[in-house]
Amino acid sequence: MNDLMKDRLVRSAHALRQAAAGLSPAPYTLSSEVKTATSALREAASIGVYTCGNETISGPDKTAILVLAFGTTYAQTRARTIEAVEADLRAAFPEVPLFEAYTSHIIIRRVHEKEGLVKWTPEEAFEHLQAEGFTRVAVVPLNIIPGMEYDYDRIALRQYAHHFRRLSLALPLMYYQGTEGRPDQVTEFLQALAPRLPLASSEEAVLLMAHGTPHPANAYYAVIQDRLHELGMSHVYVYSVEGRPDLEDVIPKLRAARIRRVTLLPIMLVAGDHALNDMAGDEPDSHKSLLTAEGFTVRTRLEGLGENPAIRAIYVERAREALAALK
Repeated sequence: MNDLMKDRLVRSAHALRQAAAGLSPAPYTLSSEVKTATSALREAASIGVYTCGNETISGPDKTAILVLAFGTTYAQTRARTIEAVEADLRAAFPEVPLFEAYTSHIIIRRVHEKEGLVKWTPEEAFEHLQAEGFTRVAVVPLNIIPGMEYDYDRIALRQYAHHFRRLSLALPLMYYQGTEGRPDQVTEFLQALAPRLPLASSEEAVLLMAHGTPHPANAYYAVIQDRLHELGMSHVYVYSVEGRPDLEDVIPKLRAARIRRVTLLPIMLVAGDHALNDMAGDEPDSHKSLLTAEGFTVRTRLEGLGENPAIRAIYVERAREALAALK
């Protein structure tokens, strides 16, 4: 690790300590010269922790945390990732009841068919929470970037806002990028990830497999690659399963850098189907097989981000911010 990387990681650690002390960045506000802001303009400017609700609802306050995860059909990795995050949240906020829902309707069905487990959709979760008398809910999505799944979460909040006094939506793992006084949460993410990356020689590289999305948030992967360069991690590359850059984009870079050995690991919450099959499978079209056919020596690491305590700590801070926004 070079001096530049150490400096950036130290500053990121400072930002995380500020968040832990309750010194989160203030929400974005419109210019004071805007005197006639409409509700649409105010909502468009609601960058950061999103809040909505119906303050006319009467009765005592009753607060809950609702965790929203995409979900997984792999029970073992679920325990090490989604449920591990939830355990950390319960430990951090023991006085607040915690519930969960899955955003993947396909996984909800498959988990029920395979294991007999009933998982709520976000909409079903809001209906149950309303029925149980909760008036304030901090929603904690286990998203990596603010993409399509995060949009689903926000739209669901807005649709159920009239049933609750206050709803808040925590930020995903990465949101702010270090502009206008906001923290660089991309670098914070890499700081949490860096100790888990294998050390690489001049002939070795690490390939971080992201999911990818048609959503404009796919651009976060380019920002991650830029921050890796700034941190001096020149032999760490990001690629995606369903977006750009993909594996074909990365292979020429590996050749140009004279890389001979690569380690593949996912930057997804769970090491599920994409990690087990697309990345590390034995089929001819898996990433491991494709790279091997190109002449590289390939290792794989099947570890979801939720298995990393430093990543889980970020989600705890996201929840803390969302709970504070309920007030």
